Amino acid sequence: MRLDLLAALSGAMIALQARANGELSHRLNNGLQAALVSFGSGLLIIFVITLFNSTIKEGIKNLRTAVANKEIARWKLFAGALGGSFVAIQTQIVPLIGVAIYSVASIAGQTAMSLVVDRIGLTGGGKKLISPRRVLAAVLTVLAVLVSVWDRIDANNLSMFAVTAGGIAGAIVGIQRALNGQINEYSHQSFTTSLLNFITGTSFLLILIVAGLILGRNELSPLPSGPWWIYTGGVIGVIYIAFTSTIVQHLGVLTFTLFSVGGQLVGSLIIDLVSPTDGVSVSAYLVTGIVMTYAGVIAGGVGSSRVKKPQKL
Repeated sequence: MRLDLLAALSGAMIALQARANGELSHRLNNGLQAALVSFGSGLLIIFVITLFNSTIKEGIKNLRTAVANKEIARWKLFAGALGGSFVAIQTQIVPLIGVAIYSVASIAGQTAMSLVVDRIGLTGGGKKLISPRRVLAAVLTVLAVLVSVWDRIDANNLSMFAVTAGGIAGAIVGIQRALNGQINEYSHQSFTTSLLNFITGTSFLLILIVAGLILGRNELSPLPSGPWWIYTGGVIGVIYIAFTSTIVQHLGVLTFTLFSVGGQLVGSLIIDLVSPTDGVSVSAYLVTGIVMTYAGVIAGGVGSSRVKKPQKL
């Protein structure tokens, strides 16, 4: 199968994950619990993989050495908490606004935050100048969010807070990816970084849930018996990591990003057409917003430099 199509498929998987997590949250009526189930199942899978994979264990040793030598700050190792926050937000808002609007808002947040991350040097390698082209791209993706919801701004079934939260979720992902990039530089193994992310993200969500139970602000619900696909969020996350670590080294960052985002946007649109959440519909404004979002990603460029070849599983 062509790698560009696999990259697009990986993007579509992000949309499927959002739909699965959102539906689980809706049935549980508890976004945090749904996020914990998704993250926890992903952690279980990648932990089992680790038991039989020496390169992941080697990556753990590399990280321990880097921390001991103070080559990387300890706080950066908790980037997974941002991932837990992202999934927690995702599970709350997808049932309210649908996968497509969520995807548009999330990508806008990622694009805008990438400017900040590069400007302050969070990705490593020092601060970077921001080109007018990337600023234009960020503005275009933000405008795409407004266009996507233009016909529903006054609708009772649209929460502008949820749309804004989608943008915040995307911004969180932008920061997490920057920190993960630094962790990868020392682990030299993407699955080691992912294992660390799943551990810290699951722990973060568990702490939030326990705190909510103690304070009487959260109640756990029995897990629904089905449908089966609402429990695939964690599995999809692990498969996406495998796809990314394998495909990027051959396609390069830019090509992978363009096909992946394209797959996510098209996939989210199809999901909202075939299996929409309550009150969600697809309009010409939403389709226009999706096209504008993709145009913004293309305009942003993100640098076509190829990444270092990661170690294989």
